[in-house]
Amino acid sequence: MRPASRLTFPARTAAPNEVAAILHSFTDHLLYSLAKDQYSATMHDKFMALALTVRERLTERWIATQQRYYKKDAKRVYYLSAEFLLGRALGNNLINLGVLEACREAMRMVGIDLDALLEEEIDAGLGNGGLGRLAACFLDSMATLNIPGYGYGIRYEFGMFDQEIKDGHQVEKPDEWLRFGNPWELPRPEYALPVHFGGRVEEFTDEDGKHRVRWTDTDQVIGMPYDMPIAGFGPTSSVNTLRLWRARASAEFDLRVFNDGDYEKAVLDKNRSETISKVLYPSDLKVFGKELRLKQQYFFVACSLYDIVRRYLSVRNTFEAFADKVSIQLNDTHPAVAIPELMRLFIDVNGLPWDQAWELTTRTFGYTNHTLLAEALETWPVTLFGRLLPRHLTIIYEINRRFLRQVMSRFPFDEARVARMSLIDESPGDPAGKRIRMAYLAVVGSHAVNGVAALHTELLKADLLRDFHEMWPERFNNKTNGVTPRRWLLASNPKLAEAITGRIGDGWITNLSELHRLQHFLDDAEFLAEVRAIKAANKKALANYILTANNLVVDPASLYDVQVKRLHEYKRQLLNVLHIIALYLRVKRDPEAPMVPRTFLFGAKAAPAYSTAKLIIKLINAVAEVVNADPQMEGRLKVVFLANYRVSLAERIFPASDLSEQISTAGKEASGTGNMKLALNGALTIGTLDGANVEMREEVGADNFFLFGLTAAEVMALHKNGYRPRDYYERNAELKSVIDLISSGFFSPDHPELFRSLIQGLLDHDPYALLADFESYVECQKRVSETYLDQDRWTRMAVMNIARMGKFSSDRTIAEYAREIWGTLAVP
Repeated sequence: MRPASRLTFPARTAAPNEVAAILHSFTDHLLYSLAKDQYSATMHDKFMALALTVRERLTERWIATQQRYYKKDAKRVYYLSAEFLLGRALGNNLINLGVLEACREAMRMVGIDLDALLEEEIDAGLGNGGLGRLAACFLDSMATLNIPGYGYGIRYEFGMFDQEIKDGHQVEKPDEWLRFGNPWELPRPEYALPVHFGGRVEEFTDEDGKHRVRWTDTDQVIGMPYDMPIAGFGPTSSVNTLRLWRARASAEFDLRVFNDGDYEKAVLDKNRSETISKVLYPSDLKVFGKELRLKQQYFFVACSLYDIVRRYLSVRNTFEAFADKVSIQLNDTHPAVAIPELMRLFIDVNGLPWDQAWELTTRTFGYTNHTLLAEALETWPVTLFGRLLPRHLTIIYEINRRFLRQVMSRFPFDEARVARMSLIDESPGDPAGKRIRMAYLAVVGSHAVNGVAALHTELLKADLLRDFHEMWPERFNNKTNGVTPRRWLLASNPKLAEAITGRIGDGWITNLSELHRLQHFLDDAEFLAEVRAIKAANKKALANYILTANNLVVDPASLYDVQVKRLHEYKRQLLNVLHIIALYLRVKRDPEAPMVPRTFLFGAKAAPAYSTAKLIIKLINAVAEVVNADPQMEGRLKVVFLANYRVSLAERIFPASDLSEQISTAGKEASGTGNMKLALNGALTIGTLDGANVEMREEVGADNFFLFGLTAAEVMALHKNGYRPRDYYERNAELKSVIDLISSGFFSPDHPELFRSLIQGLLDHDPYALLADFESYVECQKRVSETYLDQDRWTRMAVMNIARMGKFSSDRTIAEYAREIWGTLAVP
């Protein structure tokens, strides 16, 4: 279904010669690139033809950008990330290149609706959630700010998964996003290279009498690069490169074995090798899955670092200036194996002495931490790591030996500290034995370590990485996340963007702080009415989508209460569900009591092996089934689970949202970026003082933010003092009735025991303090309803939220990285 409000770019109209050129390229590609005519071409063929037309225009600027970087001998930034959640590219590229209206007119001339054509594009399956979407926003900002930046990742053949809901349960299907090809990528076989695994380490003395190490008898996989252009916004912006690596077998198959008749064995090694880039995040519950994830991480890191070194050596013959010309940012711990890999390239391949290699390595790397959950900090069993990467294990042990010597010198006679800070965890009782702490390796091997929100960074320094902060306080800094306003306002909410531009001009598109000028219109009745009308139209469009996707009628006049994000217990979708059931019970007890009509919208994927998260999805759908079928709830409550949450679906949801649920347990969310996107589109936030919520509330003002719940310090004190969740259950009659209703099997009559484990977990443990925060949350939701009744006040609050989102642009974040971590300059 196409969006109700089309993409617009009011600052530019289409020139006739530009329209003619686009139409000419389009028809040429349809005929010569796709071998189709007007009779045989499908809508997808027409999408491909237009995408190739746009890629032509990207390519000219792309090549010019790379030439400019080489001529300026610019310091380059390389962003290593296991995920890049790009979403659809065509609409974004049309806007960033300034050819949207020209393409719209060209398509109109041949009877094609551009909005319908945009719907043909499949979301790129290269990421999971916030981590990958942040990386995509950062690439957009680097290009817009003319920063010489490159993304490196894996070209997953199958993405996270396509989510279907069957009988209320999540069902995973392969995300075959490449099945019709990808018009934006260009294979670069000339830069293919071998990646090694296994084997053994051999020490020897070279012809100059130097002690050397050789990694030998390895298995080999080929890394094949595919490049995608990343366009900045505006006619003078850069087009940067995202290079993704696909695994290919070093030989198609053993021809001798094939000729002997053993066809299956002949292709076995080929299939095993190419599995590395097949699936995003394979399940690591089994040994094979753990091994594959480690292989994935090393595969793309090894390819990327070899490529980085090759590019550097193409203009230099010594490594003296390496850290002055190269900056590598590790997006979380997934690429942390890059540190020993760069040391291997320096020492084993290029013959640098250890001290020089280490000094260059630490000056080159920066590390971004994205989690406050200790269990989410990646570790690898030494046995597994040593079997796959024996040379890297010896390098890590040497890094650790030298590092612990520093710790002992700085903090003598503190054996406990040494054990805590060791890169090798030797805690007894782990069935896997010793483990490598990858986050610690990233900290030790980087010159800069940053969190992604002010609170997150302070908690890193005070708790999770406290010992390291005491060792190197100068390494730690904060870089609060941001989002690109091009995709998350200009493209996804064009009517609102047009209304804003009509009042304050279009400078906000590249300088989001300009939005503060909207505060002058807080009492402008005409502007407030326009904002309200735009929101109503967006809500109606989403209601139409829900009717098609869920076969459910929802009321666009109701309050759209939205929680869309990865399904995890700490994000507390379950707390939201408890509140919905409480409202349901209120109506059942007093059908005549007044209530603000609400439509509760959920969108989330649960990791396939995360059974509790999947059970919460089932509960959401079970509650929805009961509520939506009850005639007494009509005009009061609706519950909707939108399947297969992804970037293109988020672009429908955010502009239509009234209330943004940012209700994670304080101290657990690193930052969040959905909170920023929703507020930028005029949704009000109900949330805890967690992640970037803290800074958002400071920006928009306490009166324009619905705050509830314990603080991070209070949550820590609660658990430290012996939290008894059952006490809250016994004291709060409404909470007790909600819990008892779920536990009774009311929402699962065919399987009364289905949700008992969820309830037992809440009553016995409740690690994320849902029951402790329930009363505060319910009271806050009452304030939400009271405020929504006053639509003028609600709209003014929404406009204030939009106006104060300037800080949360990824342009600001990237400018801070460039200035304070990477030390790189724009090359306009």
